[in-house]
Amino acid sequence: MGRRKNTGQDDRNEGAMDKAKGRMKEAAGALTGNKDKKAEGRSDQRKGTAKEKKGHLKDLLK
Repeated sequence: MGRRKNTGQDDRNEGAMDKAKGRMKEAAGALTGNKDKKAEGRSDQRKGTAKEKKGHLKDLLK
């Protein structure tokens, strides 16, 4: 059996989840004063944005 290939929608969904996770981490870092957690949250948000854009690109190139 082969592995199922991610579709553009899958990438967009993963990206949205990463962005939400990043927002929560950033907020938790801001509340606790943890600069590393805050930076990690921003990084997760950027990763999520990139995944969403990748999903849109996949759909455009179908």
